[in-house]
Amino acid sequence: MNLIIIGAGIMGTTLAVLAKEMVPSLEVTILERLDGPGEGNSWAFNNAGTGHEANCELNYTPVDQEVISVEKALKIHAQFNVAKQFWAYLVRKGAIEDPTSFINPTKHCTIVSEPSINMLRLRFKEMSAHHFFEHMKFSEDFDEIKNWIPFTMEGRSRDEKMAATAVETGTDVNFGALTEQMAAYAVRELGVQIEFGTHVRRVHRSPAGQWLVEAQNDAGPVQHKADVLFVGAGGGAFPILKKSLMPFRSRFTGFPVGGRFLQAPITAEQAEQYRAKTYGKAEVGAPPMSVPHLDLRMVDNQHYLLFGPFASFKPVLEKGRGFFDYLTSLRLHDIPGLLNVALEHFPLVKYLVSESFKGKKSMFAELEKFAPGLGDKFDWAPVEAGQRVQIIKDGALQMGTEIIVSTDRTYSTLLGASPGASVSPEVMLRCLERLFPSLGDDEHASRKKLELFPEDNLDVLANNPDRYREIRDSVNRTLGIITPESNAVTGGNE
Repeated sequence: MNLIIIGAGIMGTTLAVLAKEMVPSLEVTILERLDGPGEGNSWAFNNAGTGHEANCELNYTPVDQEVISVEKALKIHAQFNVAKQFWAYLVRKGAIEDPTSFINPTKHCTIVSEPSINMLRLRFKEMSAHHFFEHMKFSEDFDEIKNWIPFTMEGRSRDEKMAATAVETGTDVNFGALTEQMAAYAVRELGVQIEFGTHVRRVHRSPAGQWLVEAQNDAGPVQHKADVLFVGAGGGAFPILKKSLMPFRSRFTGFPVGGRFLQAPITAEQAEQYRAKTYGKAEVGAPPMSVPHLDLRMVDNQHYLLFGPFASFKPVLEKGRGFFDYLTSLRLHDIPGLLNVALEHFPLVKYLVSESFKGKKSMFAELEKFAPGLGDKFDWAPVEAGQRVQIIKDGALQMGTEIIVSTDRTYSTLLGASPGASVSPEVMLRCLERLFPSLGDDEHASRKKLELFPEDNLDVLANNPDRYREIRDSVNRTLGIITPESNAVTGGNE
């Protein structure tokens, strides 16, 4: 039996590794439009995620009349813990020689001004009561906050009331570097075939029941046959789904959203001084994707600060593809969903259009509001991020990701965006289990799964503090996320 994966990003590459580790007899081929693995949305500066662990993102803990909902944060945190288990396995296996090549300790902080201080205090109280966030700290003291995140506080008046939370064991993850190393391991050790420069145009069923994958490369048209097909091509998954003629295709439409950041290279000494990812609060009426954050990133041994995002409406499926590709991907049944989003989410559409015309001066004004004086401290330049394509499902806009598997378990696709890459191992494990339900009865697959994921049950991680701490501390040591000294602290609020 063979499995063809479309897209050599973090999702597709992760699925390939999991599939070959658990089912060695499976033939796995990845078809990738670009010239290398992880060069699309998984590339370091095409994604804003630095390890979404729900430590600091306010949109993962919505507030309804002063009641903080933490369910989404708990799920994402548990999923990220499962992801770290898989990455720790790759390090132990030698697939990744140096974990610092893709993951590095980085504080996760949230900062708000006076109108939102009580909200943040309530959030801290609710979250720190759970063992996932037991080491979270809260402060309203100017000097303590400045010690945590100096770049956001150095130019701020001491009279300005602020509050912040901090989690010392957050991370910065370079998903492009991780994908590249996983792909090399998959080819070298597992026998996965990867064909780069191969643009899939269409997939359809043959009379015999196999999937025919029609593609184009430098040599001309090519065709592959797949027993099982997974489409993880970012925004490019939408037109492939439409042409597949799967019965559920009409339920989904793509809503593209672009983005930009301000980027500044900094020295290792400056990075050591800050070493944080700091999220703020979106303006009243602004969508969740507009939450401002100042992130430390490490790419190819160079440290950077990124500030943003500055979203935009850009009707393209993927970075580097044109408007015509998006236009030809639409069908008549997509029009009502797009019109419904335009009407139901007019503030979002208005926001995206206005952001599209925001110039460098306005971007610096936003940075000055978030971190006074920081615009003059470093050499900032606007950079374009990757292209998100959000899901419109049954006419309603969704902000998450969704795995779709056909009833005959021969076709699967991933649609949507955040938290995306940060939870890719857990999401791809569930996809694999749905595509191949007999894995649970296979002795090798069950044994290998336990080696890959010592504890993949999200409910166990959420409800068994001792088991969670055991897994957390083990994988953190392997990945170098915490020091032996800090590892001695096993519980209680700081």
